[in-house]
Amino acid sequence: MSSDDRPEDDNPHLDRPLRSFGRIKARPIKPRQAALMDTLLPAIAVPDPRAGPLDPRAMMSEAKEVWLEIGFGGGEHMAAQAARRPDALVIGCEPFLNGVASALRHVEEGDLKNVRIHADDARDVVDALPDASVDRVLILFPDPWHKARHNKRRLLQDETAQAFARILKPGGTLRFVTDWLDYAEWALERLDRTPGLERIGAADQDWFVPPADHVVTRYEEKKLGDTTPVFLEFRRVD
Repeated sequence: MSSDDRPEDDNPHLDRPLRSFGRIKARPIKPRQAALMDTLLPAIAVPDPRAGPLDPRAMMSEAKEVWLEIGFGGGEHMAAQAARRPDALVIGCEPFLNGVASALRHVEEGDLKNVRIHADDARDVVDALPDASVDRVLILFPDPWHKARHNKRRLLQDETAQAFARILKPGGTLRFVTDWLDYAEWALERLDRTPGLERIGAADQDWFVPPADHVVTRYEEKKLGDTTPVFLEFRRVD
């Protein structure tokens, strides 16, 4: 039995959601990155979201916008977006420790002062953020859980879609990207029926065309899914 199929994950008596991600560590972390885990990460870590509500202003008082990237992988996309918009607070969530270590290297090399990292489940951060406090939510290539019996583990569920709508400011946007066609259809169905969200663009718009500001990462170049990337964009409306 794999760690992702543990029976306790499905125990209704445990007060935690099913894991929406797979492994949290793979190969050994390189010494330089391991050092950053000990030095840089504590300095830019998001305060413990389980300790109480999060105030983005306390993380970066001068921020003109607040962005939330969920599952940043190796951190390439997050770092590139943060470098483009140094006036935006970019909160990144990623439970995969090798990815966190890689992202820290990008943060250090780019001397990025506007990145904050939560090395754990993004749903804790979402739950702790105030209503209408985020300008952008970015969800790129989440674990697909493409076996039907594992669909319940997908990050994008009705309740998480509603949570994203809650934290988005009016006019704020949500971008969902996947390279699994059935997950794209699954996500579109749930986002379409979420009160307060409307799709950006026409219904027949080519969803394989990346937005102008999209950053291609090494993960995307591996083409591990069953389709070229699908891009869904939604806006928070009153």
